[in-house]
Amino acid sequence: MAELRWHPLIQDWVMIASNRQGRPQMPKDYCPFCPSFGNVPDYEVLEYDNDFPALSQNPPEPDEGIANDFFKVKPSYGKCEVILYSPGHTVTMPELSYDHMKKLVDLWCERFNVMRSDEKIKYVFPFENRGEVVGVTMPHPHGQMYGYSFIPKKLQLETASAKEYYEKTGNCLFCDTLKNELEAQKRIIFQNEHFTVYLPFYCEYPYGVYIMANRHVQYITDLTEEEKYTLGVTIRDTVGMLDSLFDYRFPYMMCMHNAPVNSGDYSKDFHFHIEFFPPMRSADKQKFNASSETGAWAHCNPTCPEETSKELRAAYAKFMESKKGE
Repeated sequence: MAELRWHPLIQDWVMIASNRQGRPQMPKDYCPFCPSFGNVPDYEVLEYDNDFPALSQNPPEPDEGIANDFFKVKPSYGKCEVILYSPGHTVTMPELSYDHMKKLVDLWCERFNVMRSDEKIKYVFPFENRGEVVGVTMPHPHGQMYGYSFIPKKLQLETASAKEYYEKTGNCLFCDTLKNELEAQKRIIFQNEHFTVYLPFYCEYPYGVYIMANRHVQYITDLTEEEKYTLGVTIRDTVGMLDSLFDYRFPYMMCMHNAPVNSGDYSKDFHFHIEFFPPMRSADKQKFNASSETGAWAHCNPTCPEETSKELRAAYAKFMESKKGE
């Protein structure tokens, strides 16, 4: 079964995709993302249609026997893609060259434009799940990209807040956030010409860093070629910083926030940025989203952002020192 079901309590669509129960744990002697097994061609970076998509551009009709005037359903229209970062099965992002990262950013932009060209798609969401602790079944370096036929609730709230702030002040909420973080300095991890990496004042996760574009752009595709290159540098070094924090491959969820597509003009009030959600609160302790976080959306960060910022700055310095001479 594959369909969208309306959640009237939060006014959002829930994806029902029972086909995803069939996703395999990757066997030790096979990887569908390695060219050597014949499932994909030789590549540097590659888009691969998801074998177990939650959304499809040719979705089945919803089950009419379940829906009624109260229980609303609609087809699970959309697109689910896998973005392969490298043909190397055990390669980590911090091991990729900056030139390779630029090719990855170019692929994200290319696929973003392809999804956006479908008028039925209203939000394009590139993301990465990394590590078994967040449910990854394929350790080969990859991320994903979803094209939704609706704007998911969190992005509805974020875009609505940004629009309300702009209408009240005439300013971009994200630009003002970055301005105030730079004035405070306490939570800034590192900055380059085009991007700033910081731990937000209000961060929900101990190591939940943001990457914010220094220039006001609403989409990743609005970046100049130089900015795209620097975005690859920034993402790679951010992941390297996280890996250097406790000297192991750090799990995280990386979420790219662009403005909605095919849904109006967000050019003045939305600002491209990336949010990380690492599910660890120390080297050996996981930060669980339990009842308060899940049931009430009331988050509790068990650490002080100003203190964990110091840890992250030290980890960044450690990572950059390890890369000297490359």
